[in-house]
Amino acid sequence: MYATDRGIEELVDRRGDEQVSVEWLADRLRAFVDLNPEFENAVDRVASFLARDDADDLED
Repeated sequence: MYATDRGIEELVDRRGDEQVSVEWLADRLRAFVDLNPEFENAVDRVASFLARDDADDLED
């Protein structure tokens, strides 16, 4: 398990039964970047990854 998996596991534990919209996720990502501008590039890369079709991921 990577150290970053702790945050992912916390997300699943706390919100695993919820359904969220892409709009909600985008708002949360924007709020995170507003509070942590040094992570802007990483958040942008995650958002781009999530926006792609699964077939696109296989080509990268």
